[in-house]
Amino acid sequence: MDLTRRSLLRGGAGALGASALAGCLSDVEGDGGGEGSGYAAFFAIWDWTQHVGGEEFDFENPVDVGEMGHGWEPGGDLAREIAGTDAFVYLDTPEFAWAQDVAAQLEADYDDVAVIDGMAGLEGELLPWDGGDQGDHDHGEDEVEPVDHEFDPATVEVAELDVIDRRTGEVTAYLHGDHWHGGVPDVPLDETIPVGAVFEDEEGRVLPLGEDEQFQLDATIAEGAQEIIGIESSGDEVAMAGLEEGRTQVVFELLSDGEVVFDTSTDGLDAEVVEAAPEEAPEFYDPHVWVDPVLVGEMVDTIAEALAEIDPDNAGTYEENAAAYGEELDAIDGEFERIAEEAERDVAVLAGHDSFQYIEERYGFDLHTPVGASPDETPSSGDIGDTIEFVNENGIEVILYDHFESPNLAETIVENSEASEIESVSPAEGTTSEWNDEGWGWIEQMEEINVPAFAKALGAE
Repeated sequence: MDLTRRSLLRGGAGALGASALAGCLSDVEGDGGGEGSGYAAFFAIWDWTQHVGGEEFDFENPVDVGEMGHGWEPGGDLAREIAGTDAFVYLDTPEFAWAQDVAAQLEADYDDVAVIDGMAGLEGELLPWDGGDQGDHDHGEDEVEPVDHEFDPATVEVAELDVIDRRTGEVTAYLHGDHWHGGVPDVPLDETIPVGAVFEDEEGRVLPLGEDEQFQLDATIAEGAQEIIGIESSGDEVAMAGLEEGRTQVVFELLSDGEVVFDTSTDGLDAEVVEAAPEEAPEFYDPHVWVDPVLVGEMVDTIAEALAEIDPDNAGTYEENAAAYGEELDAIDGEFERIAEEAERDVAVLAGHDSFQYIEERYGFDLHTPVGASPDETPSSGDIGDTIEFVNENGIEVILYDHFESPNLAETIVENSEASEIESVSPAEGTTSEWNDEGWGWIEQMEEINVPAFAKALGAE
């Protein structure tokens, strides 16, 4: 088979002419086509592919029931298993780094597997990931100053690291704990971009960088990764030159007198050399596009168009299935529109990380959270106190919490405020055994969990 490639799908599945794929499955099956198989990167995408593929194209979700695709790591040789199928559907975002790695391996080593990016074509609709009310990482170049302090390079410990696109001053990635959020800015082929960094120690002090300072910034290509980016350091920034299109991993280093005192070799940061910069996409965006029924509709259409190119004999079936599912998505969109129109207030409180920025933006309400957008942020007592004050000032009665996280924070807020009850919401990234037994998919999680919870929290029951 000569199937679609991710580089062609980034602009939408239709970016590749149908003639290039005509008869792909029919050539293999020899009996009229169909009977395709593939993998989808996590629950929500898997559910969409099941609806679109129907009886003609079956997909498997490698993530177990009860687990989220975010932060998940595959066991065994998943890429080889996927290589035995016809397609891999995923979201090309660092929040699913394992899926990006699998996609890159499939593209490099397996020409007969279609790699389908569900987010292709959404660049202009992505929202900046500002971290919500708390926890935002906005270390722009004008907002941090190294402290006047004599550090001991032998004992300095880096607690946080921000990567900055020096062309814009925007933070494109940050290292929190032992893993990254975001990524290196895309490096255009045959061009050079300046990349800076901010290192903070455990006391929140910014380490001074520069040729004449105590520390210098450097970077290198991770061991075993493709040498497709040339890197040169000037002390306080590195110049990255695109040598060859593809994906690799970059390790950032903190040097003192030429010696490496800290590096990110245990968790390299994804970087990509591209032919052209992405269209209008924020450098550091919220990946939770799968909660928005309108954007889900666009992603479902992308999947349907891609399957039609892989299996043209059943193109009409995929189009009809996507249209039928689109009607269900329209109904969810209508429910959120109703909530927005009937709501007594335009604010609610979510005791957990905010996965719902896209529906907040679309339907015109705000979620206050003591945590922020990152699932790894921990609220301080001051953050919790501010939230309790917010609850009382705004007459909030219902505190929302993520069904896949502990309700303890929500219960604490209720116990210490004028709020009276808690309700769970689902980011629809995974499922539970109970929901699985009920046959609930993405639509049912929205209908049975999210729509009534947001209606209650916003006073639109």
